[in-house]
Amino acid sequence: MNAVLIDKTGKINKSAESRTPDPQGKTAVYQTKELNLWYGENHALKNINLDLYENEITAIIGPSGCGKSTYIKTLNRMIELVPGVKTSGEILYRERNIFNKSYYVEELRTKVGMVFQKPNPFPKSIYENVAYGPKIHGIRDKKTLDEIVEKSLRGAFIWDEVKDRLNQSAYGLSGGQQQRLCIARCLAIEPDVILMDEPTSALDPISTLKIEELVQELKKKFSIIIVTHNMQQAARISDKTAFFLNGEVIEFAETDKIFANPSDKRTEDYITGRFG
Repeated sequence: MNAVLIDKTGKINKSAESRTPDPQGKTAVYQTKELNLWYGENHALKNINLDLYENEITAIIGPSGCGKSTYIKTLNRMIELVPGVKTSGEILYRERNIFNKSYYVEELRTKVGMVFQKPNPFPKSIYENVAYGPKIHGIRDKKTLDEIVEKSLRGAFIWDEVKDRLNQSAYGLSGGQQQRLCIARCLAIEPDVILMDEPTSALDPISTLKIEELVQELKKKFSIIIVTHNMQQAARISDKTAFFLNGEVIEFAETDKIFANPSDKRTEDYITGRFG
């Protein structure tokens, strides 16, 4: 799989061809092949080719409007909620094309959870926020639900902060706590992949640090794809980084390489703050 770099003249730069990093024996969770996406006449994603591997954190970076959030929302077909969207190409999740008509979106979203930029707890108690997904999937036994809620809250590093007020409104939590509650709600359905669209952009530095620590712990069990504007965050927590620009993948490599020795000058210019 190739992520082809385009030079400033618009021609393919053969010498700067960038291959997906060696997966070191890991299984690809997602394989994106020649993905194009249009909002009406706006060509938002252009020939995207990316392989994303299990038990890794992949950071998606790039300036505003470059296609980062569009791409991540395509991975669980949430982009289909936007009127006028058209796609071509393939996205294989565990070797199944998610655009296939036989692939029900509900099935996909059970395996691929999502955490949004702004915490979005339901107007329910802390307990009911976490129990919501399991209940939708038919679990009614109180003991089983109790176990799922506790396990999920512990997994999101928030159990000790909320265990004595599970029946209180989730809106009473701080912003950082609400985001970790949303992560717990995601964990409750036992996903395979967790998508995160700038999950700390609305949080204070202390809450951001807690989320980053949580994300690094979660990758032991899950594959995580995170969109971030924060270059330091990408460098701190991710295993691989993809740099998007104008709807294209300019460069995709091990995070250490992207930040220490990028192959494309546009990558270097972006991460050093020359634009974006």
